[in-house]
Amino acid sequence: MNNLEVNSDGDKSLTIFDSPADVKGTAFLSYTHALVPDDQWLFLPALKRVKRISSSNKSGPFLGSEFAFEDLNSFEIPKYKYKYLKDEALDGIDCFVVELYPQYEHSGYTRQISWIDKARYIILKVEYYDRKNSLLKTLENKDFKLYLDQFWRPNEMLMTNHQNGKSTSLITENLKFKTGLSERDFDQNTLKRSR
Repeated sequence: MNNLEVNSDGDKSLTIFDSPADVKGTAFLSYTHALVPDDQWLFLPALKRVKRISSSNKSGPFLGSEFAFEDLNSFEIPKYKYKYLKDEALDGIDCFVVELYPQYEHSGYTRQISWIDKARYIILKVEYYDRKNSLLKTLENKDFKLYLDQFWRPNEMLMTNHQNGKSTSLITENLKFKTGLSERDFDQNTLKRSR
């Protein structure tokens, strides 16, 4: 996965899958925005073409996983309204518990509840509530590592769907910062060449 932080907008990211075998060579390009719909494209190697993801389909499952397209975008503060709920320990870590209300159209969620580590300001757990306001999924961010003495990133993101009993784990390996990427590394031509 390549990621570029954009000062005046959301992040741009390019993810290329090498496993499992049925999605090998698939590439996902995303431009995150605050309140306007995110721009997302998939390169499907079997079809040898790029498919744009509809702004009204961001709540659909990502490549058959328990993650939705909207779960894979960068976190942008204006996307939500916030409500502090309480302080609570999670696995012995003192956390703020905050409720988030999506402010962008077509979100698959009515709200989210996040457990935020008070010391490091990192999100340890998120509960996602569906359009009927029932608990749909829980994300657990695990095995955090500190990069460049300032960036905490989880090595594992475990998404559990409480309505179907399935889960998906995303594992990050060999994460690097300051690799010299530019805007040109995140266009649709790059998406086609990514495999």
